[in-house]
Amino acid sequence: MKSITITGSKRESVGKVATKALRNAGKVPCVLYGGDKPLHFSADEISFKNLVYTPNVYTATIELEGVTYNAILQDIQFHPVTDKILHVDFYQLFDDKLVTMNIPVRLVGVSPGVINGGSLRFAMRKLSVRALPADLPDFINADISKLKIGSKLTVAELAQDNLSILHPESSVVVQVRTSRSAVSTNDEEDEEGEETATEEATE
Repeated sequence: MKSITITGSKRESVGKVATKALRNAGKVPCVLYGGDKPLHFSADEISFKNLVYTPNVYTATIELEGVTYNAILQDIQFHPVTDKILHVDFYQLFDDKLVTMNIPVRLVGVSPGVINGGSLRFAMRKLSVRALPADLPDFINADISKLKIGSKLTVAELAQDNLSILHPESSVVVQVRTSRSAVSTNDEEDEEGEETATEEATE
């Protein structure tokens, strides 16, 4: 999985006055959990742009005074009016410890059911998975190239050896529903066969 680097400074004071001063200076107070003890730090608000305002998912490389920590975004708080970032929580990653993360689902291919007028319903755009940090993917691909009208892809069909998907196997990720303008492939084939038989009889 791709990583975004955030350079920050450790915080000695974590009180309300110090926190307000940080925000007034364009910085975001943060906490890194998962280690021996919580680590308080701050970073420029602009540093979070590519980590927060994107549909993609990234890990974070946090650089604090010459020391680097690998982490994932755990929680973020926004101002209710301005949407400015108020606070960010990270969770430290370790190579030998499993981690849970929401991974985007990416549709691959073209559905013949959609071509025939069916309606594509993309029910689960992200899946919660558990894996070692090195095995976290950027996307989970869902191949829809064989989905006809009435067909669906479930979580069980997206299973991978190096991670666990934390949803029931029967959960529907994507499906093609019928619509008024839909024409099934079987109907089209039957009509073509009838036309051919009629032409042969006429000849």
